Amino acid sequence: MTPGVSVAAGAGAVPRSHRRRGVPTAWLLLLPLIVSLASVSVYPILDGLWLSFTNTSLVTQEHAFVGFANYATLLADPQFWNAWRHTVVFTAVSTLLETLIGLGMALVLFEPFIGRGAVRAAMLVPWAMPTVVTSKLFGWLFDGQHGVINWLLLSLGLIRHNVNWYGSVDNAFATIVMADVWKTAPFMALLLLAGLQTIPATLIEASRIDGARAWEAFWYVRLPLLWPTLLIAGMFRALDAFRIFDLVYVLTGGGPADSTETLSTLSYKVLFSALQFGYGSTLSTAMFVTEAVIAAGFGLFIMRQMRRRA
Repeated sequence: MTPGVSVAAGAGAVPRSHRRRGVPTAWLLLLPLIVSLASVSVYPILDGLWLSFTNTSLVTQEHAFVGFANYATLLADPQFWNAWRHTVVFTAVSTLLETLIGLGMALVLFEPFIGRGAVRAAMLVPWAMPTVVTSKLFGWLFDGQHGVINWLLLSLGLIRHNVNWYGSVDNAFATIVMADVWKTAPFMALLLLAGLQTIPATLIEASRIDGARAWEAFWYVRLPLLWPTLLIAGMFRALDAFRIFDLVYVLTGGGPADSTETLSTLSYKVLFSALQFGYGSTLSTAMFVTEAVIAAGFGLFIMRQMRRRA
């Protein structure tokens, strides 16, 4: 045996020269994946950012660099701030309601009862349903003249006349929120149910032996352990809710009187109806920046909570 070389090193170690030769090969094999991801993810973002600094329009046939002129127009645009406010409020309200309702559904479905598997499967039907179908469904349910909701409320004596739900400035936004909560609360319930199943049953049994009531066992045992899952699920849902488009576009189209206009619907109208690619890209960039801020806020809060509990 050569002095200074161990048996283990001789048997399992790979020569450094071989490892160096393997690095270019590994990057070469990853190159198609990198190019594909860059072409569908990185390039559209960079191209949209560049367009936001131009006055590109297919109507006027202009295409010139204008610097921050589009952003100055954006800051003074009341339509943008109206859509931005609606999007933020919709994101906050729908995420909060879906998290609370989903948590309640998860707690119920976590307990054993007859037919639990069938109920769990049926719970996913609203979430699996295409959003366009959900929009049409709620359009029929909340129709101002012949909708089922008005008929039920009139039959119960809760209202005296038909309510124009999604055709009224006062009710359209709430109708959009109800439709989204109905569709997406099961998704939150599924995520939180998975989180509940990771909590050891012995902790719940120990709390009950110590005399803890059901509410105390939830508040002091389950909820602290479920908190990371709750935050991550809320972050995913908030980022998804901020991009709301199809539900609003099909049900109200952003109306009436822009009372349900969101950043996605406004960007779509400017980009593909008015064909103003420059200003439309500015709207999309502002939407991207706002969503990045939301993600960063959630991320910092989650990291702080994780360090505090470590």
